[in-house]
Amino acid sequence: MTRLLLVEDEERLVTSLVDGLRTAQIDVTAVGTGREGLELAKSGDFDVMVLDIGLPDQEGFTVLRKLRATGSDLPVIILTARTSAEDVVRGLERGADDYMPKPFSFAELLARIRLRERRIGAADPATAVIEAGRCVLDPMTRTLEVNGEQVSLSNREFQLAHLLMSHAGQTVTRAEALEHVWGSASRDNVLDVYIRYLRSRMGASAIKTIRGEGYQFLG
Repeated sequence: MTRLLLVEDEERLVTSLVDGLRTAQIDVTAVGTGREGLELAKSGDFDVMVLDIGLPDQEGFTVLRKLRATGSDLPVIILTARTSAEDVVRGLERGADDYMPKPFSFAELLARIRLRERRIGAADPATAVIEAGRCVLDPMTRTLEVNGEQVSLSNREFQLAHLLMSHAGQTVTRAEALEHVWGSASRDNVLDVYIRYLRSRMGASAIKTIRGEGYQFLG
């Protein structure tokens, strides 16, 4: 059974979500502050966290940043009434795996939790080192080398780099990239932002834009 940590302070929403998730056979623990949520998230006892941004003691963005700073890769779905591209990018840059704009349907949230479940159940990623052009990506150590120099990548950057490099010379569509890295939950322009990030690290010519289709890793 999936163990889910819900960090949300709106009591009526918490009651509704807990009842629905438990009916769906998900083991839910609910807390109402960022401090409690962070401590429980760091315990390693949960499979997924659903995190509200507007918490009473600190922003959910702050909780997420602190959690990722510990090295935790706990999947996090953020809940937010903020839907501007800047706020979405901010959450994803801090390590969110998905986001749900309020108000949302329970069915959609459940579907996104199920997507995380499938990824957890299938979580035996390829561990082979990928060498393409000037770049070497090691999934075991989650490191990238460009021309022999190690380059730092965020979690989302690593996932996107892995997808592109493992399909070097092939076109990866925008839809495929969004599904692989963000579960199709991100606005389309977020992908453009992360492609720019990777080009700044790998070199401008490393990733070719295939107009109207997607991207191709050239190295």
